[in-house]
Amino acid sequence: MIQSMTGFGKATLQLPTKKITVEVKSLNSKGLDLNVRMPSLYREMELGLRNQIALKLERGKVDFSIFIESTAEQTSTKVNVPIVKGYIEQLRAVYANAEETELMKMAIRMPDTLKTEREEIDENDWTQIETAIDEALQNIVNFRKDEGQSLEKEFQLRIANIRQYMNEALALDPERVQAIKDRLQTAISELKVNVDENRFEQELIYYLEKLDITEEKVRLTNHLDYFLETLKGKEANGRKLGFITQEMGREINTMGSKSNHAQMQKLVVQMKDELEKIKEQVLNVL
Repeated sequence: MIQSMTGFGKATLQLPTKKITVEVKSLNSKGLDLNVRMPSLYREMELGLRNQIALKLERGKVDFSIFIESTAEQTSTKVNVPIVKGYIEQLRAVYANAEETELMKMAIRMPDTLKTEREEIDENDWTQIETAIDEALQNIVNFRKDEGQSLEKEFQLRIANIRQYMNEALALDPERVQAIKDRLQTAISELKVNVDENRFEQELIYYLEKLDITEEKVRLTNHLDYFLETLKGKEANGRKLGFITQEMGREINTMGSKSNHAQMQKLVVQMKDELEKIKEQVLNVL
């Protein structure tokens, strides 16, 4: 089953003093383009986390974020009292008539008046956070699978349409061949010259063989079948499907160049339109 590269996953965790939110979102990309945002407290875990995400998601433009919301009554950021008092004394010397409150407001805006005590990673907390990360990653994978099912239905519809237009084009082949014969015979008659009928038939057969689209029909049918077969395979991936669509495009283009028939060319244009829609969606396949 195919997966889309587009997805979103989220998980939340309530710890004794903080709420952890893990979010993962992805869009299509040729490779893995990973952007990780997390609090500095957990930065030492980033390398292992990146490897974990790469194994799970494989490809895509991925934004991974860990947010922390403090729910404790106390905070690790405190006023640096000695520094504040020192600023107030200096400011009082400059603004002798200023009120104490105004001096306090000015002092608290000065550098180094707040200090943050560095936290250490709690192993038990991180174990629980890893569980939340696994949950978020599994959620985005499930999202991708659901999107993949929608893409698969879209592909099946487009492939069926191409097959239908191809069959309609083939149904026009006898009419097309007869029109070519009539056009050539009319041209010969207008020249008002005697023509060797046997030689004319030989040249006509040679010309019609050049315009024959049987081989293109066989190859295109094989590519359509292979595309559907690949969709159902365990190793289905966007790159492989992209290669198959390129081969399909070659056969459709050759049919168009050989058609030499207005109605058949319209059908070829419709086939190309369906193929372009497939190509656009293949870019979203993992």
